[in-house]
Amino acid sequence: MITDNVLIKVDNLTKSFGDLHVLRGINAEIDRGDVMVVIGASGSGKSTFLRCLNLLEEPSGGTITFEGVDITDDSVDINKHRQKMGMVFQQFNLFPHMTVLNNLTLGPVKLLGQSKVEAEKNAMRLLERIGLAEKANAYPNQLSGGQKQRVAIVRALAMNPDVMLFDEPTSALDPEMVGEVLEVMKQLAREGMTMVVVTHEMGFAREVGTNIVFVDEGVIVEQGEPGEFFGNPKNPRLKDFLSKVL
Repeated sequence: MITDNVLIKVDNLTKSFGDLHVLRGINAEIDRGDVMVVIGASGSGKSTFLRCLNLLEEPSGGTITFEGVDITDDSVDINKHRQKMGMVFQQFNLFPHMTVLNNLTLGPVKLLGQSKVEAEKNAMRLLERIGLAEKANAYPNQLSGGQKQRVAIVRALAMNPDVMLFDEPTSALDPEMVGEVLEVMKQLAREGMTMVVVTHEMGFAREVGTNIVFVDEGVIVEQGEPGEFFGNPKNPRLKDFLSKVL
């Protein structure tokens, strides 16, 4: 049963690439305001799981219900639902030929029907919030990696999404830039944004996550709130994993 509080419900999600079974039956519920942090070894299926949530990867089986709608149903206009799902990738994906401001206003003007004035006002408010208002007219190649990723986050926020999906957002950054990106994400969590985050940043998971999920060989083998998850892991694979990363 779906309550109003469940934003995303995943039932028996599978994904295969030919003979390679990457996801083998994932079940999960993400409530409004949750910060689900997905961890696991490389190749465990965690990024594939995340990319299935907005159908960037098409599931091989199972259902994904977002705001009460089964978005795996072929009759559903997935682009309409994607507008409510902000996505932040490892590699920023900013348009290099556009200024920061134009990167932020393109989606709201084209897809949400905002006026240019309204979109620019909102974009400047978001840039001020992350301390980059002075970079509005800069191009992506004039920004550091950390600045690019913060712009990528607010570009997703400019679409006023109901959930933010982060696919290892700090893994392509120099270590000294990781903190500035995580700080923006922590601020979002404090403000109640629903987030699903695939990351190797265990400190972030422990501090900000409301539900930590450990994926191994395409299934969720353990999940729980951070204190119990990190302090008293039950699964042998999780114990082994944490012993290497903590």
